[in-house]
Amino acid sequence: MTSRIAVLPGDGIGPEIVEQAVRVLRALDLDLELAEAPVGGAAYAAKGHPLPEDTLALARQSDAVLFGAVGDWKYDHLERALRPEQAVLGLRKALGLFANLRPAILYPELANASSLKPEVVAGLDILIVRELTGDIYFGQPRGVRTLEDGPFAGERQGYDTMHYAETEIRRIAHVAFQAAARRQGRLCSVDKANVLETSQFWRDIVTDVAREYPKVELSHMYVDNAAMQLVRAPKAFDVVVTGNLFGDILSDEAAMLTGSIGMLPSASLNASRQGLYEPSHGSAPDIAGQNVANPLATILSAAMMLRYSLDAPAAADRIEAAVQAVLAQGLRTADIFEAGTTRVSTSEMGDAVLKALN
Repeated sequence: MTSRIAVLPGDGIGPEIVEQAVRVLRALDLDLELAEAPVGGAAYAAKGHPLPEDTLALARQSDAVLFGAVGDWKYDHLERALRPEQAVLGLRKALGLFANLRPAILYPELANASSLKPEVVAGLDILIVRELTGDIYFGQPRGVRTLEDGPFAGERQGYDTMHYAETEIRRIAHVAFQAAARRQGRLCSVDKANVLETSQFWRDIVTDVAREYPKVELSHMYVDNAAMQLVRAPKAFDVVVTGNLFGDILSDEAAMLTGSIGMLPSASLNASRQGLYEPSHGSAPDIAGQNVANPLATILSAAMMLRYSLDAPAAADRIEAAVQAVLAQGLRTADIFEAGTTRVSTSEMGDAVLKALN
C-alpha cells in the first residue's frame, strides 16, 4: 500500500535540510509517494498566503507531512494573518494535530556538546508530550482594549485567555500515559496549579486518567520547578506532559541539554495518527543557502514519521542507527563541531547518512 507524504520545505534552511531527509526516504525499500508544495514565506511570495488552499489540500490528503521550517525577517512587516509562521498554526488547526512529541536524546558522541557537565546529561532520554491546539495560544477572547475603570483607566491593555476543555486534557493525557507505558513507566505532569484555575483543572483530569494506567507512576510538578529540575537533574525525567504554553518553553529548554537544537526531531499527531514531522529548530535565514545547516533533526523527524504515521518501525530504526553511526565516525556540522571531529556540510552529512544506511 502506497503511503502519501506531503513535502513542505518552507523558508530559510528548510529546503536544504528537507532535501537530505527526502534523499534518505527515497533510499528505503518502501512504497512512498512524495509530493511537494510551498508553505510559509515561500508560499506568500508565490501565492499571496502562507498556507495556500492547494498546499492545505495536499496535507489533508496525505498520510503524513514532512515540514522544513518557516519564517524570514523580510516578512516581519506583514500583518499577523499573513506571516509565514501562521502556516504552522493553520496546519495544526486544520489537521487537528493536538499531540506534539518532542524527544530530547543526548547521543553519547555529543556529551561534550551540551552546556551542562557530561555526568549530568550523559544518557539523557526524555520525551516531552505537549498539547498543541488549546491553551492561551488559541483561547478567546484576546486582543487589545481600552480600560474604562480601575487604576489604569483610559490606558490600553493587551489580553489573552487561557482555557482547556476536559476532552482536550484527557486525549493528550492518554497519549502521554501510553508513551510512558512503552518506556520507563514514569510520567510527570507539569502545570501551575498553585496559581491558575486552568492548571488545577488540568491536574484533576490527568489524575483521573491515571486510574486507567496503574502501571505508570504519575507525578506532578509546577512549571517553574520543572524548568529548574531540567537543568539540575534532567535524567530524573522520563515522559513529561504539559499544556501548550509551558510545553513550548520546556521543550526548547530540554532541546539545549543535548548540545544542539539541530539534533532534535518532533512529531505532531491527530487522533488518526496522521502527523506533521519537523525539526525542532527554526528557519535560520542568516545561514540559508550556505550548505552549513544540520539536517539530522529533519532526517530523524522522517524516522519518527515512519514509526508513528506510516507503520514502518524497522525503517525508522535503520535511519536512527545510520545517524548514530555517522556521529560515531566523528562527522559534525558546524553547530555540533568540536576539536577532534570532522566538519562537514549539509549535503555531506546527507551523503554520510545514506552511506551508513546502505
